[in-house]
Amino acid sequence: MEFFNKIFVYIAQFIRETLAALGFTPVWVEMGMGTVYLVAILGVCTLAALFYVLWERKLAGYIQYRPGPNRLGPNGWFQTVADAIKLLTKEDIVPCGADKAVHLLAPVFIFVPTVLALAVVPFGEGMAAIDLDLGIFYLIAVTSLSTIPIFMGGWGSNNKYSLLGAMRAVAQMVSYEIPLVFSLLGVVLITGTLQLQGIVEAQSKVWFVFLQPIAFLIFIIAATAETNRAPFDLPEGESELTAGIYTEYSGMKWALFFLAEYCNLFIVSAIGVTVFLGGWQGPFLPSWVWFFIKTHLLFSFFIWIRWTFPRIRVDQLMNFGWKFLVPLSLANVFITGIGVYIYYNGLGW
Repeated sequence: MEFFNKIFVYIAQFIRETLAALGFTPVWVEMGMGTVYLVAILGVCTLAALFYVLWERKLAGYIQYRPGPNRLGPNGWFQTVADAIKLLTKEDIVPCGADKAVHLLAPVFIFVPTVLALAVVPFGEGMAAIDLDLGIFYLIAVTSLSTIPIFMGGWGSNNKYSLLGAMRAVAQMVSYEIPLVFSLLGVVLITGTLQLQGIVEAQSKVWFVFLQPIAFLIFIIAATAETNRAPFDLPEGESELTAGIYTEYSGMKWALFFLAEYCNLFIVSAIGVTVFLGGWQGPFLPSWVWFFIKTHLLFSFFIWIRWTFPRIRVDQLMNFGWKFLVPLSLANVFITGIGVYIYYNGLGW
């Protein structure tokens, strides 16, 4: 199990020592290591998005008794490659009245929060690019930035459907971010740390999904809404908003938004695995293998949700978030706090 983790550590140490031997100052060495980590994170994010685009179509086809992609390559596994080539060669159309700079930058900035979030996720034992003591706080901070490029895309398109879709998305993401944060707070109370590596190590005997089942359920629901996935995909409701935020996007710009959805879903799956499902903990296999197995299963669960439940109305969405999930998450934090106090201090009677 430790062999692959040692390889990861040795590679990072080799690159660091090589940069130092070439005469780079410590500042430039750290900048070089940051570049290496950035390239690795972008590679993981891109490969995950490309794979899960096809995996969702395959799994949806299985759920609904449809074949899914089955022509291009062995059993259709090269379909994503053909889709990527098609999108790269399609014409990029920008509306005349659009803010061209904002319209261009929105699909580029949409990846920034995901890349920043993946920097602190432990992919295995000791396999985090940055092991921050305030890991959970950092995750909450950077993932909340995803509302900005979403609103940029709606505003910069100069289209009423895009603007309404962006306003829906921002309202939805801000609203459901509150119960999402409270669902993580219960785990923080139990462990007494914000460090993701410490949270994983605290689950060596029991996963927090068994100690915080309500918090895990709230996390799943809120994460689905945060990523604008069905049944909470109201920002792109075709029946009333054409395509919502993405109405005026075509070609590779639209593809970047599309891939960002899968990258965001990958990061929330990774966070869910890290906080509730033991992270990289597991027997026999290397720690990073366990991490990706659990993340894949949770990602597949999100896909099952999308292809099972119908889209709800926007008023139902907001009422459910504010009137049910927020009070429930607060009650869970309150009860968890009482339980932790009793466990560590007793009743004092």
